Amino acid sequence: MSSTILDDKTFTELNYAKTTERNTEFNNCVFKKCDFTDAEFALCKLIDCVFEDCNLSMIKWSRSTLNNVVFKKCKILGVNFSPSEDFLFNVRFESCMLDYSSFMAKKMPKTNFIKSSLKEVTFTEAILTGSAFDECDLNGAVFNRTDLTAVNFTTASNFIIDPELNTIKRASFSAGGLEGLLVKYGIKVV
Repeated sequence: MSSTILDDKTFTELNYAKTTERNTEFNNCVFKKCDFTDAEFALCKLIDCVFEDCNLSMIKWSRSTLNNVVFKKCKILGVNFSPSEDFLFNVRFESCMLDYSSFMAKKMPKTNFIKSSLKEVTFTEAILTGSAFDECDLNGAVFNRTDLTAVNFTTASNFIIDPELNTIKRASFSAGGLEGLLVKYGIKVV
């Protein structure tokens, strides 16, 4: 099966909604103000790419590689990242809306979430070691059997994490964030 390779391309204001991109490699490409609503990337490789001001809601990453992919000011609602390849998975989110998405069982150490909304996001069984949630809203996010070793939550808000169900060794929390660790015990922090 042949594949298409695209290097150093910029795609602006294109509508890819409900389309399928198959077996394509994107190297050092930039996507600006593109609509990928309900689209599919199947068996694709995205390496050193940037998505800026794009709508990626409900996109499917069917066995695609996301290596050093940055999402800036993107709407990424209801996206399941679990079917993407674990090998070389490396993403960064800046000022994004990731509500209702899933990283279930995803290996994603040292991932940065910056000034993003992560409401109702599933991190069950994910490996997030050394990651950071910088000024992120984690209201309703699910952490269950998640490896949160050395994760930085100091400026994150609205999270609830059960220390008995998750690995939180060396994780960082602000004094105001302690309440999110004690919810199940009915303890109030004042």
